[in-house]
Amino acid sequence: MLPPSWHLIGALLVLAATAGDSTNKIILPQILNGGGVGGIGIASGKHPSGSKTVAVGAVPSLVAGAGGAGGGGGAVAGSGGTGSTVVGSNGVIVAGGGANVPTSNLNIVVEEPEFTEYIENVTVPAGRNVKLGCSVKNLGSYKVAWMHFEQSAILTVHNHVITRNPRISVTHDKHDRHRTWYLHINNVHEEDRGRYMCQINTVTAKTQFGYLNVVVPPNIDDSLSSSDVIVREGANISLRCRASGSPRPIIKWKRDDNSRIAINKNHIVNEWEGDTLEITRISRLDMGAYLCIASNGVPPTVSKRIKVSVDFPPMLLIPHQLVGAPEYSNVTIECFTEAHPTSLNYWTRGEGPIIHDSHKYKVEATIGLPAYKTHMKLTIINVSSGDDGIYKCVAKNPRGETDGIIRLYVSYPQTTASSGLYSTDSHWGENGINNNYAYGGSDSTRSIYAQDKNKTQNPLLANGNANGADAESNGGHKSSMAIAWLFVVISTLLLTIQTAVGSSLSVSLC
Repeated sequence: MLPPSWHLIGALLVLAATAGDSTNKIILPQILNGGGVGGIGIASGKHPSGSKTVAVGAVPSLVAGAGGAGGGGGAVAGSGGTGSTVVGSNGVIVAGGGANVPTSNLNIVVEEPEFTEYIENVTVPAGRNVKLGCSVKNLGSYKVAWMHFEQSAILTVHNHVITRNPRISVTHDKHDRHRTWYLHINNVHEEDRGRYMCQINTVTAKTQFGYLNVVVPPNIDDSLSSSDVIVREGANISLRCRASGSPRPIIKWKRDDNSRIAINKNHIVNEWEGDTLEITRISRLDMGAYLCIASNGVPPTVSKRIKVSVDFPPMLLIPHQLVGAPEYSNVTIECFTEAHPTSLNYWTRGEGPIIHDSHKYKVEATIGLPAYKTHMKLTIINVSSGDDGIYKCVAKNPRGETDGIIRLYVSYPQTTASSGLYSTDSHWGENGINNNYAYGGSDSTRSIYAQDKNKTQNPLLANGNANGADAESNGGHKSSMAIAWLFVVISTLLLTIQTAVGSSLSVSLC
């Protein structure tokens, strides 16, 4: 092993006392301290014996220094003396030692530095800290430098940081068998991505590369993406979502309630992939929140919620347009509305004023699912003959207004109709209308106010005829009279037959 280079400077180019030896000698740069940037330094001198000694220093471009071999000037002056050591360019000592040093001691091989491990490629999310390791053996007095290859920027040389980037630092592990030099990058930015080169400043520079891949989680750009929208039913809409990240994020669309997305009448999907979501002829069933989800495999996945509101004028559905109730009972009439924006809903009697809660009336309104549906109820307490007539349910919103009519008939104590007649709730459930409407059946979006002739007949059938209790009473009276007359006719006929038979018998006996 060579002694430290500063011990050898005074001994350079001093030959053993051998008369007539005029061989030129080459000195390796590892025994020189420092070196100029580029070039080869040649030093020559005269030995007392008359031999000539030449020292050549070659220093790669990454290492700078003052003095020593380099810069094209001689760094070592010839001098006399004994005990000098001279090393050839191939790393073999060609002369040196004392005058009586055996020639067998001249065949000592000096190994050049070598890389012992590859630099690992590293993938790291932006904002994290990272370090790259370069392991070298037999470094001696050579230097290790780091540079960013794509940017052609020298980052560090030996223990010194050359770049002005405050996030860069360098350390080395002296206790490591291979002496690993670490390049540290704190708070990694996306522009730090690229190849990093570790170089040893041998005569022919030795280099190896490692790749730093910086990944960036997705980020949705609100300024380039859609916000909440309001659209008329039947119009076309286009929702946009723009996201950045590395790798480039993939955009997917889903509905917040996990229902399906109707792209058009014939194309319905569970989710849609792409920066833009277009819906043709949107309907009230398409109303709700849509999620734009951006992902690129780098956590976290991000999403943006876009609310789509579909406006349309109010529509009414009335399960029973004709309702009968016995005197002194309570009866509930009802209607269903659909409207967006939410409608103002109320009841009137005929063309009269709005009906409010009182000892006579109870008004209820229940929001359905979806929220643009409302179930309206009006309960009339202790009905009497003065309560029969026409009742209206009315719905208004900025898009329009509509109303529906329900006719109430009051019957009298002789009526024996079932209690189900007086509350339209039971009829609603029995006929299955509630299921078709309340849960957004396909027909519900096209429902309009119209009288239901089949349902209109139910109260008439239950009451007997259109005249209510009076008709029923008259019908019962006529039935009783008919039965009485039939009984009289049959009795008379039997009596006549009996009389005739008796007369015949009397004649026979005579």
